[in-house]
This record gives sequence, C-alpha cells and structure tokens, in this order.
Amino acid sequence: MRITEIRTIISWAGLRNWVFVQIRTDTDLYGWGEGTLEGKERTVEQAIHTLSETLIGQDPLAVEHLWQILYRHGFWRGGVVLNSALAALDQALWDLRGKAWGVPVYALLGGPTRKHLRVYTHVGIYQPQLMIEDALRDVEDGYTAMKTGAWAGDSRLPEVDRIAAFAERIGQLREAVGPKIDLMVDDHGRGRPASGVRLMQALEPFDLFFLEEPTQPDDVEGLARVRAANPKMDLATGERLYSKWDFRSLLEQRLVDVIQPDLCHAGGISECKKIAAMAEAYYVNVAPHNPQGPVATAAAAHLSMAIPNFHILEFVRSEPYRDQALTEPWVVEEGNLLVPDLPGLGVDLNVETLQASTPRLSRVPRDAFAADGSVFDV
Repeated sequence: MRITEIRTIISWAGLRNWVFVQIRTDTDLYGWGEGTLEGKERTVEQAIHTLSETLIGQDPLAVEHLWQILYRHGFWRGGVVLNSALAALDQALWDLRGKAWGVPVYALLGGPTRKHLRVYTHVGIYQPQLMIEDALRDVEDGYTAMKTGAWAGDSRLPEVDRIAAFAERIGQLREAVGPKIDLMVDDHGRGRPASGVRLMQALEPFDLFFLEEPTQPDDVEGLARVRAANPKMDLATGERLYSKWDFRSLLEQRLVDVIQPDLCHAGGISECKKIAAMAEAYYVNVAPHNPQGPVATAAAAHLSMAIPNFHILEFVRSEPYRDQALTEPWVVEEGNLLVPDLPGLGVDLNVETLQASTPRLSRVPRDAFAADGSVFDV
C-alpha cells in the first residue's frame, strides 16, 4: 500500500472552521485527520500540502518513521502551525493503520484501558450570559462535568473587578447545578503570577475540578508561584504546548495536576501518546484539550482509551454540525462518550455536507483591549 493523494476540506461549524485532511492510497483504504486551528485555517491547510509532498509514494503504515521525517527533515520544526499540520497527517495515518489491520486505533496503542470516557461540555464559554442556560441544558441531558470562563469581554475591567466578576459567576453556576456536578474554570492564560494566585483564592469556595491556565502558557516560573500558594483545586495547562519537549520542564517541576495536550496541535496521536507516558511517570493525569471537530474528538478518544492516566475529555457539542459531518454519529450516554469498536478511528465524514458549509470568519474572540486601549489577551 502506498500514499497517492492528500486532500483537505475546511468547513464552517458554527463557532470555528474545521480543517480536515484525507490521505488516499492505491487501495480502497483512506484515512481521516484533523488540524483545526481557529483563525489560521488556511495557513495550516497550506502547511499540510507542503508536508504532504514528502508523503506521496510512502508506506502509510510506517507511522513513526513518517512522523520523524515530517518533523525533522524540514529543518524548521515545531510551533502551532507546523505541528497542527503534522497532527492532522498523523491522525490520518493512524486511521489508515487501524483500517489496514481491521482494529480500532486504541487497540494498536495497547487499549482498551476503560469502557468509556467521561466528557465535559462548555457552558457560557466566551458568553457568560449563556452560562446558566447552557449548564441546565447539559445537566438535563446527563452531563456531569462542565467548563466555563475564557471571557475576553472582561478585559476592560480593573483586575480586582474582573476577579470579583469571575467569582460571582462561578458562585451562580455552582448554585444552579448543585454540588455533584464537576466544574472547571479556564482563564485562558491571561494572568500574571500574582493575579493568578488571587483568582485561584477567589474561586476556592466553589470546589473546582480544576483551574486551567491561571498564568501565561510560556511562564513556567509564574505557574510555580501559583503552585506555591497551596491551591485547593487541581491546576491544569498544556493546550498551547506542542511537543514532548514543551511539556518536559512542566512535569519535572511538578507544577500541575493535569496536562491538556491537544491532538490537533501537539503532533497528533504519536506525540501525545509519548507526552501521556511522560506524565504518567510524574502521576499527572491527561485531559486532552479538544474544542474542535469530530475527527479530533475521535483521535483524542482513542488515545484516552489506551492510556492509564486519562482524566476527562473536553467535548464541544457543536450542534448540529458534528452529527451532520459524521456518517455514523458517536453516542454520549450519561456524560460518557462511547467509542465504537470499529477499524481505525471509527469515523467517516460526509464530504458533500462539509463542502457545502463554506468557511467563514471564526466567532472565537480575536480582539480584547484594556480600558486604556492597550492589547489584552483573548
């Protein structure tokens, strides 16, 4: 079997555009991958095609060998764009590998390690006015965990008011859903070390499952200061780290309880399996970052089914786009994602439906400014 062609699709999905890749072969087998990177879709697509030039004529089953070629033979390596393109291709190669041998990807990775995967939803992400409505809907539908935050609209508030507003909203959410629903909060890495500590302390009464990105993603020393403040909840980070080397110092210093590699950005299944193994050595759990589409969800799910230190999986409902994209929708039952026992990633896509939903400008916030007009993190 040899690779003969690589195709891409960019499709609008209500909040962001999904970026899919299909690797075709000289047989009837093909593989799907996803490299969704909001705001940079065309850039990733071009990177996929550039990397693809190396893959034509290659054996798609030599996944690790091809990963090394794609990562190392371009001289320029790493970063979110190149590693997202690499991730998409890697996922598609694993999908092909599973189909070639007639087994799920998780079985090739050593799984299953569990029967199903607990997931959490987004409630009021970017739009705090929808938080309670979203939460009550999800509880009614059987979900047992949810995340909120990422409110770029608070950028004009003085820091003390921003933290107070944050705490007030989380208090309202906790009251609305009760004590048995696990809550996570994402600050999108906006904090300085001192403000990260103050936010953490303000949220302590609400029994968080974890606090995500309380400091800038590249500020390991700042995260150490937050850790030293004796948090009463787990700390999580990692969606903006793109390789095993990026995660190394974070793990060695034992700064977080949960890491969040993104299967669309951190080099795909091959790299994230290694990152998860590194985390296991430090007794750190893995909660894959996964706000993207159905192929990314499948890749994250198969990894999660194969590792011992899986924690919980992010799951954006993206209705109706997710189910429309899939020829066979996946099932979420009582807040758990059921991974089908199908060859490869277990997903196939409705190409015509995806192509009919043409790309648009992402609705993920891309601008935030402080009261004086200076730039604030989104």
